[in-house]
Amino acid sequence: MAEVIPHSLFTEFDINLFKSGKHYRLYEKFGSHIMTLNGVEGTYFAVWAPSAKSVSVIGDFNFWLEGEHQLNVRWDQSGIWEGFIPGAGKGSIYKYKIQSHHNDIKTEKADPYARRCEHPPKTASIVWDDNYKWKDNNWMKKRAKHNALDAPFSVYEVHLGSWKKQIEENRFLSYVELADDLVNYVKEMNFTHVELMPIMEYPYDPSWGYQLTGYFAPTSRFGYPEEFKLLVDKLHQNDIGIILDWVPSHFPEDAHGLGFFDGSCLYEHPDKRKGYHPDWKSLIFNYGRNEVKSFLISNAIFWLDQYHADGLRVDAVASMLFLDYSREDGEWEPNMFGGRENLEAISFMREMNEAVYESFPDVQTIAEESTSFPMVSKPTYIGGLGFGMKWMMGWMHDTLQYFAKEPIYRKHHQNDLTFSMTYAFTENFMLPLSHDEVVYGKHSILGRMPGDEWQRFANLRLLYSYMFTHPGTNLLFQGAEFGQSEEWNFQQSLDWHLLQYEPHKGVQALIKDLNTLYKKEPALFEKQFSADGFEWIDYNDSENSVLVYIRKGNDTKDDLVVACNMTPVPRENYKMGVSRKGKLKEVFNSDLKKYFGSGAYKNKMQTTKDEAWQFRDHSIDVDIPPLGMVVFKYA
Repeated sequence: MAEVIPHSLFTEFDINLFKSGKHYRLYEKFGSHIMTLNGVEGTYFAVWAPSAKSVSVIGDFNFWLEGEHQLNVRWDQSGIWEGFIPGAGKGSIYKYKIQSHHNDIKTEKADPYARRCEHPPKTASIVWDDNYKWKDNNWMKKRAKHNALDAPFSVYEVHLGSWKKQIEENRFLSYVELADDLVNYVKEMNFTHVELMPIMEYPYDPSWGYQLTGYFAPTSRFGYPEEFKLLVDKLHQNDIGIILDWVPSHFPEDAHGLGFFDGSCLYEHPDKRKGYHPDWKSLIFNYGRNEVKSFLISNAIFWLDQYHADGLRVDAVASMLFLDYSREDGEWEPNMFGGRENLEAISFMREMNEAVYESFPDVQTIAEESTSFPMVSKPTYIGGLGFGMKWMMGWMHDTLQYFAKEPIYRKHHQNDLTFSMTYAFTENFMLPLSHDEVVYGKHSILGRMPGDEWQRFANLRLLYSYMFTHPGTNLLFQGAEFGQSEEWNFQQSLDWHLLQYEPHKGVQALIKDLNTLYKKEPALFEKQFSADGFEWIDYNDSENSVLVYIRKGNDTKDDLVVACNMTPVPRENYKMGVSRKGKLKEVFNSDLKKYFGSGAYKNKMQTTKDEAWQFRDHSIDVDIPPLGMVVFKYA
């Protein structure tokens, strides 16, 4: 048998933290670490497998022979197997061969802490380290300002495999190519942040990355780990933040993954009612197990620490919060108080957010949470879950439903739009038009719009304009920014050729300008999560399907007056009440010619009249274009 030299990176304190679920940097200890021991070069391996009878490292350095390099089990009942293997080094390919105490079951597993994985469909781990030199010092110093809750936060959601393809060679763009193409595009479009659908290693393309097997490795589909760092670095050098999708809710049953790891339910909950996800045919983490909690929180910290991510968007939070999620009666067991809340998952999320914000106070965690669970984005010390923001799924659902209606019927559904303001400030809401809204027969966003071509594009521009002036931050999925007409297909590139047509070019120009408006006007971001930042002027004119409201910043001179006309009938000389006298100038109009609008309804500088209207002392008469929005500011 080849030699495995006893060695450990774990101190007694590490072990105590690990066992108590409080070790948040396990990636510094577990996995494979290249080192020199007593003058000998090799690699230290450590894996958690408490039900194992024996653990061997098998790989290309020992011809995949079991038993050739057997790890040593620690004496402290931590369940950790470890050891130093001379000669194994950077690029060595390996797995753990585990023989279990349970019926001598044997499993062959990828390393849960591997920093690099083989390109799927291959499934082994690769010994790796990199000495990437970061050049984003300026961004890291000032990112607290960019990521603050009172800063503009406009997110472009991207699936790296389908954003753009190398058509001639029929392949993905690499991290290195994306560091040019994607970064330049996002900068040109004036988005403040990019959100990447999961880039951690995953075996199955149709899962879009939401079924992870390599939690600590950027997928090898697009290149090496250091090349992914280059992409992050380039975004930062151009003042663009990066949010990573993170999936602590479930994991796939693939043979090389975390499931049944050491012949026992190690990472997953052993009770099927809590450990198996019927919708996704996947396994659910055991949030009550301290070592699993440490694994997940260490993983969240890892991407912020090692890859300089500016935040995590946490997937499928609702599925974690509720024991009866997607389950019929009898398929779930109530908690100790007889309720449906998953108390262990709730405790895990609070702890994860506390750990993240303690180490990285200048990032954001964002919950994709679709229920009315209270205080998701409130601090843990007052009983909240501790997220920075929460996706506003209710707004998304109601708004898309409203805009799908023929304008003639909209007067009967004005409440669908105004309702969001009754709960808009209960959480720090992000308004999402995400990938989930353009798949599975739902059509593209443009595809939902009614009317002839001109009306469909006008509707789309109005929807986006309304979204950007509604309180909260916002997120748009790739392709939506130029009116992609087909549903999203993860197997092919976006339809960039559409930009040769005026209507699509117009939508793209509109998004560019909306991002500029959002970044430039303090009224749109300074109080975006506060009721003080919004005031209705009129939400009752359902007959004309017109909404008028004020967005406010810290200084009244920054106030914006917004008017939306949800019908194709222009509203000329439309009377609006305003609180202050003065002159108002038009600072945005969604009907401009450059957006493929009519260009016929521009407002000159308006001076207020001393005529009371809509319970206000002054008023102005304005033109609101058909299916259009105009924004005014005091001159």
